[in-house]
Amino acid sequence: MSDQSALVLPALRTCPYAPPAEYQELREQAPISRVTLPTGRTAWALTRHEDIRAMLTDPRFSSDRTDPRYPVMVEGQQKVAADFRPSLISMDAPEHGPARRAVVGEFTVRRMNELKPRIQEIVDEHIDAMLAGPQPVDLVQALSLPVPSLVICELLGVPYADHDFFQSRSTELLRRTNSTEQRVRARDDLRSYLDKLITEKEREPGDDLLSRQILKQRESGEAQHETAEARHEDLVGLAFLLLIAGHETTANMISLGTLALLEHPEDAAALREDPSKTLGAVEELLRYYTIVEFATSRLATADVELGGVLIREGEGVVTLAVSGNHDPDVFDRPEELNIERGARNHVAFGFGAHQCLGQNLARLELQIVFDTLLRRIPGLKSGVPTDELPFKDDSNIYGLYEFPVTW
Repeated sequence: MSDQSALVLPALRTCPYAPPAEYQELREQAPISRVTLPTGRTAWALTRHEDIRAMLTDPRFSSDRTDPRYPVMVEGQQKVAADFRPSLISMDAPEHGPARRAVVGEFTVRRMNELKPRIQEIVDEHIDAMLAGPQPVDLVQALSLPVPSLVICELLGVPYADHDFFQSRSTELLRRTNSTEQRVRARDDLRSYLDKLITEKEREPGDDLLSRQILKQRESGEAQHETAEARHEDLVGLAFLLLIAGHETTANMISLGTLALLEHPEDAAALREDPSKTLGAVEELLRYYTIVEFATSRLATADVELGGVLIREGEGVVTLAVSGNHDPDVFDRPEELNIERGARNHVAFGFGAHQCLGQNLARLELQIVFDTLLRRIPGLKSGVPTDELPFKDDSNIYGLYEFPVTW
């Protein structure tokens, strides 16, 4: 590539299981390169696993999405976020640590084990409905979306009856081809909804994550002389982040992971025979697809030399995580799905201080869904050829819009 900045991100996946060929070319020829963002601005793109992890643990790279120099992937993205106080995803030290610690206890392995029976119940109920209905079934609508949506709703204390509302708004927010006005409208709808929900919980807290955060923030906020209004706005922002992140990512991985297992029947048979292998398969599927590609962009706050390249203060950096997770220096034959790989050093959940808060919940949901689906519908198969499936090439989170299945 003679002019690396001529590559406009994102490049499209011509194969759903592999990074775009342009990313591989960058990784081989110029692994830290200038690229052009969809906004027309330029930034540095990281393609190697080693460089991505190094950058994400370097405090000289900022997560502050309010900085006008931040490398946003969508025109008007900062306008969409402007109505919120900084949330976890856009905080730096020292504010980030206490804010994350306040909520991370909700996502520990122990807490997930407490949720396991209820998640299993939700999965079984939806597979019951699939088996009782006509075929083909759209797996996205029948299982992939409702399972994580129900789980995150129960965890947050959001009425599941409203799931169509927030799912449609999150789809609008994540679709890159939508106008700024469309995304602002979707944001306003969601923000207004969550504002009312938090107000109700402040008046009468229940037994859910948001209510527990209200009580915790009320206690610590009063000690730090924060206003009730500031605490309220912080909670609206947290609810917004967790509601979208808590269902969109896992839903897409359910659909894509099921597709991969159907296309690798020997792997599906191995998991059916020995469910102890499923968690390892989940890690491999996360690496294989890497559906969230640009959530770990950063802004250099000082001159930094990274991988032999000087990145100047004020320059943006984007991580091509799907390239890093297919780096042959780290993953042997990365283009192959290998459920025995055992590599949890992938960057599908990010890395460092901002590593995905809900990763334990995502792992548990995926493990339960794949085990149950393979056991209860052993004859499951795709209803259409893979090349006819509608992949989410226009979304910031890769996945499937529809996935007809039969058995």
